[in-house]
Amino acid sequence: MTLELAPRTTGRRQVPLPVQVAGFPRLRYMGSKYKLVPALHEVFSSIGGTTALDAFSGSGVVSYLLKAEGYQVTSNDFLTFPTVISRATVANSFETLSDDLVNLICGPAADDRDFIQTKFDGLFLSAADRLFLDSAWSHIDVLVGPERDIALSALVLSAARKQPRGVFTFTGARYDDGRRDLHLPMADHFRECVRAYNHTVFSNGQQSSAITGDVTELGRQPYDLVYLDPPYAPPRDDADYMKRYHFLEGLSVYWRGQTIMEETKTKKIAKKFTPFAYKRTIDDALVRTFEQFSDSGAIVLSYSSNAVPGKDRIVDLLSQVKRHVEVRSIDHTYSFGTHSTAARTAVSEYMFIGRD
Repeated sequence: MTLELAPRTTGRRQVPLPVQVAGFPRLRYMGSKYKLVPALHEVFSSIGGTTALDAFSGSGVVSYLLKAEGYQVTSNDFLTFPTVISRATVANSFETLSDDLVNLICGPAADDRDFIQTKFDGLFLSAADRLFLDSAWSHIDVLVGPERDIALSALVLSAARKQPRGVFTFTGARYDDGRRDLHLPMADHFRECVRAYNHTVFSNGQQSSAITGDVTELGRQPYDLVYLDPPYAPPRDDADYMKRYHFLEGLSVYWRGQTIMEETKTKKIAKKFTPFAYKRTIDDALVRTFEQFSDSGAIVLSYSSNAVPGKDRIVDLLSQVKRHVEVRSIDHTYSFGTHSTAARTAVSEYMFIGRD
């Protein structure tokens, strides 16, 4: 099956993609499913039901797709900033951030905080951009509820768009390819991102939620649909999200409660261990997760052909808890970086669909 950008006829009932999803703000994120939304929608719409879990929410686009399809969504991630995004766009059904508050956040600082300016001096962003982040936080700190979530989501997205290649594993601007995003002032980015997140707000008549935690902490509560998109364990290297996005994680909480690894060049935050990221622990992690949600109506797992375990092994594991397992394969290209010489790897993205 080859990915197409519009619904297509496959012998199954065709359901148009919800219009809201096209406007969801795009965060460059390792393993993000933006391009795979049409294929996921085809699968989800064939499952039905009213309750859904997105256990590894990441960029938030799949949680938002599930909300647009009418589900009561539980959105979970083990990092904080993806949860903030899901609170703003999935759990939030009515509130937006007003122009007055945006002008206040973009105006003079409410206090003299300078943590970002000093801690990341010479590492990330320009002095003016770091000043803006500190100043913006001086106002966001007094906000609560969806207003705070939208403001923080916009701040995170602004910082991600200003960083070359969207990751924080290197310092300086050696990957500056001249794109508009890299040179637009942070305040202008923030205003654009707030407008984008404001436009995501709608009610589907359900009360959804967004939480931060390990998937094992969700318990055995059954759902009509469980979607799993864990880190893909590579044969070599790692799938360390904290290493790549530590600045966004810290920004979402103003580094409160975080352990900064001062000896590292990029001032990384100590990573959280997840067994899904390593080839020696991935099998057991999948077994335990499938068993945890064995009472749910359907389990849908996204996984890549260039990760371990392989397709046949995953089918064997999922078959232990679901009688019928279908595998759909989508040709997909992962791009690492935004510059013209960025490495691009063509792989198959598998969707494993387990049902009783």
